[in-house]
Amino acid sequence: MRSRWIAAIAALALVADLAYSSFYVVNEGEQALVVRLGAPVEVVETPGLKLKAPFIDTVYLTSTRSLLLEPQVEQAIMGDQKRLEVQPYARYRIVDPLRFYQALRTPEAANVQLGQFVSSAARRALGQAPLRALLTDERAHIVDAIKAEVAAKAAPLGVSVDEVRFRRADLPFETSQAIYDRMKSERQREAKELRAQGFEWAQQIQSKADRDRTVILSEAQRAAAVARGDGDAEANRALTDAFSQDPQFYAMARTLQTYKNALANSAPTLIVSPDADFLKLLKAGPAEGAKP
Repeated sequence: MRSRWIAAIAALALVADLAYSSFYVVNEGEQALVVRLGAPVEVVETPGLKLKAPFIDTVYLTSTRSLLLEPQVEQAIMGDQKRLEVQPYARYRIVDPLRFYQALRTPEAANVQLGQFVSSAARRALGQAPLRALLTDERAHIVDAIKAEVAAKAAPLGVSVDEVRFRRADLPFETSQAIYDRMKSERQREAKELRAQGFEWAQQIQSKADRDRTVILSEAQRAAAVARGDGDAEANRALTDAFSQDPQFYAMARTLQTYKNALANSAPTLIVSPDADFLKLLKAGPAEGAKP
């Protein structure tokens, strides 16, 4: 009885394994290549549950979606002998599972092979262009040339290349530092030139201001001297007219003015000779007939 149960369980296990080996599933976004004893049999592109010959058929599933390829950063020499660190990337699709199986078998092998294609194509295209081309509209032509070369090499492998771009394209650190130092020295030189030019302009402005100040002061002093001379002449004419009209009154007025100046600026005691002309008016008073 026990042996019967063991045989039944073994038969069920065999049937289950046979059923499991007879079906496979193709999901959305996948395609399948059925290989029978090493020879490709068919390509299945529609999703669903599929039937295959158990034990002798092997199914290889590949994605129909766009796959990303990211090679490592590497240095490339430009056409003008400038070094550049570049990291291209590419997007590709497996469009022919049979060719893909015959040439590469696995996506890992495809990444290695396509990475070599992208690297060699990028080196070749960059080696024919100067560094400044990557900063202009020529960059698009360079990328298109790389994509065309990679697509042509990938087509026999059952792979369609949709896109090739540069994730980064930078100068090496040593080159960037040298350029930065050169730019810094150039800016410092320009700053010194601007400071020297500014100092020269300041000296010119200061000299012009001093010259204008001297001219203005000279003209002002000349005008003041002329005005002072005119005033003195007018005063002299007034004094002359007054003297000519009444000489005695003029003499008395001048004497009183002299008294005022002398007594105002003297000490409390003023010592003079009794017979000095200075005291004549004080002693005798104004002459008779003088106008008050």
